[in-house]
Amino acid sequence: MKKNIFIILTVCLAITKINGFDLYGVYDSHAPQSCIEADLQKEITLPDLMQIAICNNPALSAEYMLLKSKEAALGASKGQYLPSLTLTGQGLLQESKEEHINGTTRKEPYSATASAQWLIYDFGGRSSQVGQNKALLSATNHSYNAALQELILKVNNAYLTALSAKASLDSYKESNKTYQRAYQESKKRYDLGMVNLVDKLQAKTSYEQSQLQVVKAENTLRQAQGNLATLLNLNPATEIKLSTIEDDGELTKLQAGDEIEKLMQEALNERPELKAGESSVLATKESISYARTGALPSLTAIANGTYGDNWKHSNPYNLNGEVGLKLSWPLFSGMSTMYQIDQAKFLYEQSQKNLDNQRNAVLNEVWSYYQNYQTGVKAYEISKQILATAEENSKVAFRYYEVGKVDILNLLTANARLAEAKQGVVNAFYGLLINKAQLYRAVGRLEK
Repeated sequence: MKKNIFIILTVCLAITKINGFDLYGVYDSHAPQSCIEADLQKEITLPDLMQIAICNNPALSAEYMLLKSKEAALGASKGQYLPSLTLTGQGLLQESKEEHINGTTRKEPYSATASAQWLIYDFGGRSSQVGQNKALLSATNHSYNAALQELILKVNNAYLTALSAKASLDSYKESNKTYQRAYQESKKRYDLGMVNLVDKLQAKTSYEQSQLQVVKAENTLRQAQGNLATLLNLNPATEIKLSTIEDDGELTKLQAGDEIEKLMQEALNERPELKAGESSVLATKESISYARTGALPSLTAIANGTYGDNWKHSNPYNLNGEVGLKLSWPLFSGMSTMYQIDQAKFLYEQSQKNLDNQRNAVLNEVWSYYQNYQTGVKAYEISKQILATAEENSKVAFRYYEVGKVDILNLLTANARLAEAKQGVVNAFYGLLINKAQLYRAVGRLEK
């Protein structure tokens, strides 16, 4: 009995050690390396924000765990090529009493059984499963890359949105000073009796409305910072110091040669969602082969060994063994195998149609974002021209109001146009950068 227990413990320890290794070399993916901590005491750049998000974002981590599970599934399917070994043992205490015989008979038998099976040939069933799991792993890997690109885009856009909100707040504060100046001038002229009370009240109303815009802009900035912090898996209340960016003439431009036809073809070749779809098509194709093997025979080598011990009595032990081949052939399964093959074929055709539809959607994305980008370029240039004109108009209107050549409505209108022009430049600049990032995401690049 002690010998049997020792054998069982040895086998269990061996299995435990094997589970600690990647026997088939399927664990190729690795978690993000060189992660950095968010140093909130200094300005954080966009590349640092992306790195922090990649390491900390829970949604991306969940995608990575799904990828590791697919690798494990591939290893499990490869394990079917090796023989399986089963060891069982039991100890019984048996008592029996026969009629007309005094006393009882006690047996204390112990037994151990070892059985091994090795599937020799199954007409490609195992290879189909391995091929299917390889394709599913490839699809999941591409899906993980797509999730990575999507996270980078979200961080990029959240970063630009926060900077845009900060620039808008600064713009509203500058406009508030302009309205304040107009109000002070109208108040001075009213005190001197040069204008009526309506001028003063209109200027005051515009000044107070500009203060309200500042309050709203402050809330927008807080919301944008909270969204960015959430992507980094930080408390939304965390205050993040962001490094600012300026237009250097190249920041808003596409890379050389990035014409629409080239970008569309690149998207078809590089977009991870399409690669995932192509791998899914391969997986469904392998499932057809696997379904067909359900109607084919399989050949298995078997070996069994049994040891029985009844050491307290005569003939204390016996040892039996057998080896052989087993042929299994499912001759009839109620037509279920046929329907399973049909199901696999239909799923294969469905996956092909889904991939075609996905390609069309990607091309439409690239086309739409490219048009948005081109429109954004024109809008940004025009908004800068409008700002220059509005600034000049505001200066002239204020000088004319000082000498009494225009009334307060002209001055307030000029100030309102100036405030709108400043916001227009802010929105156009950061909107153009977001359009550029979305275009490259649609293509399948990681550039911002």
